[in-house]
Amino acid sequence: MCQGCIDKLASAIMTVNTPETFLVDGDLMSSTQSEIALVKSAERTVRILETLAASPNRLTLSELQERMGYPRSSLHALVRTLRELKWVESDESGLAFGVGPHALLSGTAYLDRDAALPHAHETLEDLRAEIGYTVHFARRDDAHVLYLASRESREAVHVVSRVGRRLPAHLTALGQALLADLTTEEVDKILPDRLEAYTEHTITEPRQLHIELAIARDRGWALEREQGTAGVACVAAPVHYRIPASDAISCSMPMAKANPDEIERVAKAVVRHTTALASTLRRHGIR
Repeated sequence: MCQGCIDKLASAIMTVNTPETFLVDGDLMSSTQSEIALVKSAERTVRILETLAASPNRLTLSELQERMGYPRSSLHALVRTLRELKWVESDESGLAFGVGPHALLSGTAYLDRDAALPHAHETLEDLRAEIGYTVHFARRDDAHVLYLASRESREAVHVVSRVGRRLPAHLTALGQALLADLTTEEVDKILPDRLEAYTEHTITEPRQLHIELAIARDRGWALEREQGTAGVACVAAPVHYRIPASDAISCSMPMAKANPDEIERVAKAVVRHTTALASTLRRHGIR
């Protein structure tokens, strides 16, 4: 965020009374207390953006307060400031809010500065040309995977890009391939106590998930059948240019085509291309 944006945000959060005392959220505080409060306000600002980004619909202040539990006065001030800075926008009524265009600028800057992505794009193009299915490149974000690049199957009728989307790692082949690169203790530390189910096939029992991760670890690729999306099977393999692997590539195919021979064919292609990509990234000094 630019310095001018930071200054505007700070001024909306804090009003200075004297060099030693400040008014923060209606309470008079010392400079040390105010610093702590500003850190809390900065965290709340980020959480607001994350909550709005995760919602498929715009949220009212009441809905935001219900989900986040923040005081309505400070929530209103933060949302108003984010709206002025175009990180948040409202509907025509001005009562419901969603992420604004400057959030897109921030995300685009992340993609533009990722040195691995141009090479990943080439790999996805080559892989799609070979196997014919939709392919993805994603990065693990704690207990989730963040989609950074996609190439849709040329036969796809409804093309909906997943770039920028974030899904639970335990129910995607991408996430399982990356979790398999961790120890059992590391996986347990990362995952939430309750594993969310997207379909009736989603693995929600930690013990069963660990069995799947062990299988993926042994063979070098992960397979999930309809755990994230009904009617879709996915194969994924990690890109080993970091330890542990942070990135993976997957292939999505219709369940009707996911017979053992086809899965084996796709898995071999995915592993071959991810291995080549990892070699390329290491050769270019990308870590």
